Amino acid sequence: MMTTNEEEKTFEVEIERLLPGGVGLAHADGLTLFVSLAAPGDTLRVRVDRVQGKVGFASIVEILKPSAVRVEPPCPYFGRCGGCDFQQLTYEAQLQAKVEMIRDCLHRIANLEAPGEIHITPSGNQWHYRARASWQVEAKEKLLGYYERGSNRVCDVEYCAVLAPQLEETLERVRKEVATRDVRQLRHIDVVVGDEGVSVAPSIAGFNPRTVSRRIAGEAYSFSADTFFQVNHELLEPLIDAALGDAKGQLAIDLYCGAGLFTLPLARRFARVTGVEAHPRAVEFARRNVERAKLENVEIANLGVADWVKHSLSFEVLDFLLLDPPRVGCENAVIAGILALRPRRMAYVSCDPATLARDLKKLTADGYALESVAAFDMFPQTHHVEIVARLVMDRNNLD
Repeated sequence: MMTTNEEEKTFEVEIERLLPGGVGLAHADGLTLFVSLAAPGDTLRVRVDRVQGKVGFASIVEILKPSAVRVEPPCPYFGRCGGCDFQQLTYEAQLQAKVEMIRDCLHRIANLEAPGEIHITPSGNQWHYRARASWQVEAKEKLLGYYERGSNRVCDVEYCAVLAPQLEETLERVRKEVATRDVRQLRHIDVVVGDEGVSVAPSIAGFNPRTVSRRIAGEAYSFSADTFFQVNHELLEPLIDAALGDAKGQLAIDLYCGAGLFTLPLARRFARVTGVEAHPRAVEFARRNVERAKLENVEIANLGVADWVKHSLSFEVLDFLLLDPPRVGCENAVIAGILALRPRRMAYVSCDPATLARDLKKLTADGYALESVAAFDMFPQTHHVEIVARLVMDRNNLD
């Protein structure tokens, strides 16, 4: 459905579905419209803010008829803050949309169909789940919060509905410090909560980048605000279970291993494990975590993954390879290196359906079959989703 208001240059449209990236799909005046903060089934009046070829990027002017899955966002900053973009949806609709985004990317980008149902594990907490955050600072105006949607302006927030309670308390204390002291050297502040309290980098308001830890699936992990660790700690045990499955054997490789989230459980199942990580501070924590677990069958290599796969020795049999790259996925050199290593089985952990599909297309074109796809709602109230894709070498390529 489409009607046009020529004076205001707006369109009345119906949102057909949600696309990867979380935007709503509509059509008007020969354009394919991507509508921010929409819900499937909404009837909206929208304004086209930017046109690129036959695609228009639009924002909502008025909700004419709300979708059955639309709810009132509880956060007063919703729509301006760039942090959450799914608060307008029921939680069930959020989960369904994320599964459809994964299917869309697999089909459209990789020409792959997920084998069977894509099960998504919901978050135990739909709010107050976020154990890690990065706050932006605007020193001149004394602002602290997150970037506004589509800009580098700071949205000043007094409260964040997805922060873990301890980080919410930390936000209040840090806000007071930013408001009363000279913070011209600050651009952003990283925070993470562990079992012992909060780690903050750089030091401010009595907080510092101290080491904290979490016990997950029987393993103890140390980390700090100046290293990466996952956001939603409650889902890490099922995520690890899905990634490892029934894998066991002689040799496993863990690429982009970080502080060793997957490295430690892999070492319980394999005779030898090598973790590869470029970030020196993360490597320090990975080695500390391995040592504390008294695991003597693990090596942590402090190298970029592309460099490591380029110079790694060939293995007679590589039983299992796990990779958990950043959102941008793998460089071509990394994919080429993985294919040269010829692991019998793989688990690809990803937080971006599009880059995952791009990389799976390359892997499945060279001797691997997609065995399963599972999703985990690590980021409620946003379009982001964590995915585990498991691959197996085609039987014709086995020795």
